[in-house]
Amino acid sequence: MFTTAIIIILCYTLIVIFVFFYQRNLLYHPSENNYTSEKINFSYEEVFIPTSDGKKLKAWFHKKNLKQKKTLLFFHGNAGNLNNRIYKLNMIKNFDINFLIVAYRGFSGNEGSPTEEGLYQDARSAVDWLNKQNINDKQIIIYGESLGTGVSAEIAQNKNFAGVILESPFTSMVNAGKHYYFYLPVSFLLKDRYETIKKLKNIKIPILVMHGQDDKIVPFSMGKKVFLEANDPKYSYFPKDDDHMMEYNENLLGALNKFLQSI
Repeated sequence: MFTTAIIIILCYTLIVIFVFFYQRNLLYHPSENNYTSEKINFSYEEVFIPTSDGKKLKAWFHKKNLKQKKTLLFFHGNAGNLNNRIYKLNMIKNFDINFLIVAYRGFSGNEGSPTEEGLYQDARSAVDWLNKQNINDKQIIIYGESLGTGVSAEIAQNKNFAGVILESPFTSMVNAGKHYYFYLPVSFLLKDRYETIKKLKNIKIPILVMHGQDDKIVPFSMGKKVFLEANDPKYSYFPKDDDHMMEYNENLLGALNKFLQSI
């Protein structure tokens, strides 16, 4: 029995060591390729956004009128490339806005490897790039999808953006990790923490939280908590049957349009 206990302890220790060193491969999936059947139905310019550490980030820039219309800055989730968001962009292009979607380091052929601090740097670089296009913060709407909600929460703190949209947000990566790896000391192991819930108090611009109640990846309870903890003015869209990748149907588009018209 003593030998069995030793074997169990050794196996558990090996699992902990493996997860610690391999965790970013578990979190970031740039090669995953979903939602590729859609064809682009919007005009765009491919641009490359420089970062302060010398990288260049691939991005698509859809322009209507930079001076008179707001610009939505889109931060995607933890998997796939820009092409995987075409089905959303085909709908977003119908709103009376410009948009910029940027791929993180390590995604869509960009050099580098993704980390929490690296993604924050990428996001700030995208904002700086828009500012250099004579688009001020008051004309920028931040949009985060899944992991991108953690990025959005970071850069929206104490800023005067027009608003922020969080699609399928989590309270923190620590809490999300505990949901999946309840048998591991996640708080101790995790390198990239994305503490969204702690940052909400510093976000004092209009916020829209969208989360499907049937989300099987990020529990709906997290999205609801994000909404409850957010400052006013705040808006929600919580469809009963939507999963993690929300349905871009008339109801969601209506919620988005209502929010965009309000800011």
